[in-house]
Amino acid sequence: MGEYPGASDAEVEAVAKATGCDGFIRSLEKGYDTVVGGGGAHLSGGERQRISIARAMLKDARIIIFDKATATVDPKNEDKLQKAMEILMKDKTILMIAYRLKTVQKADQILVLDGGHIVQKGTHDELAGQDILYRDFLGARKEATSWNLAQKHMLI
Repeated sequence: MGEYPGASDAEVEAVAKATGCDGFIRSLEKGYDTVVGGGGAHLSGGERQRISIARAMLKDARIIIFDKATATVDPKNEDKLQKAMEILMKDKTILMIAYRLKTVQKADQILVLDGGHIVQKGTHDELAGQDILYRDFLGARKEATSWNLAQKHMLI
């Protein structure tokens, strides 16, 4: 099995299952013993992101920076990954850069940037009640999630 300093095979497998990695790892030619190349070049973007989060869970760092950690994760694995991230973030300091509402909705504090400046800060509920940028984002997101293929064709 692939090595991770200080982690047992069972710990590696448990973290892989929690982050939605176990299935694609087992499908690789040598499973957990597969060498995937520099930077995971033979993995998809979503697979690399899930592996990175799994590694962070194994490392148990006190401070973690996520830069669009769920940006390329498919919806099938997003919920599983969100749950794993919640476990990972417990009792840690997290700096999370994200575009997906689901990724930041439970944050203790959200900073909204506009033109490189912080224009709002607060929890999701506090920001949703304010009548500026974050609320506009929520409205645009709600509208976009209600689109369907038939509506898109009508716009053309």
